[in-house]
Amino acid sequence: MKVTCFAGALVALVTLAGGTAAPLAQEKGKTAAAELTSEAKTALQALYAQVPLAKELGPKAVAILVFPEVTKAGLGIGGQYGEGALLRKGTATAYYKTTGASFGLQAGAQKYGYAMFFMNAKALEQLNKANGFEVGVGPSVVLVDEGMAKTTTTTTLKDDIYAFVFGQKGLMAGLGIQGNKITQITPK
Repeated sequence: MKVTCFAGALVALVTLAGGTAAPLAQEKGKTAAAELTSEAKTALQALYAQVPLAKELGPKAVAILVFPEVTKAGLGIGGQYGEGALLRKGTATAYYKTTGASFGLQAGAQKYGYAMFFMNAKALEQLNKANGFEVGVGPSVVLVDEGMAKTTTTTTLKDDIYAFVFGQKGLMAGLGIQGNKITQITPK
């Protein structure tokens, strides 16, 4: 019985991993702009409450791209999808989706929030160039982890974009190669 149950769970996870982006895109594509804006603002406030450095960076940033919920799943082959809002002085000015694929030793599923603080206009311009912003190509993106957030001050920060991952739920483990792309969308 345990083997059958495990095999069924394994088949379900492989099915989810192979088709993660498309079904989530259809489900999330129904999100209204107002709802996505509200979710992004709520997620940003939660980040500010957890990470004082993020709260200090907020007023200094030209814009903040907030993905309130990104879903990632994989078993060997994985995918991720989420939608977010670009906030400028607290107002949503555009909407984006983040998609990604990965390959390698990985298993699990998780949800998390993701915020990118664009610190100058040049970095923000890259967001809409070349039919989608590829993380790791173009302006420098610094992923701020918990340790860095506790030891860094806004006077020592000199990079173009600072990214924070927050509110992780679920378990995803492994090693692999991942590509991530951010593209502008028009929510319904």
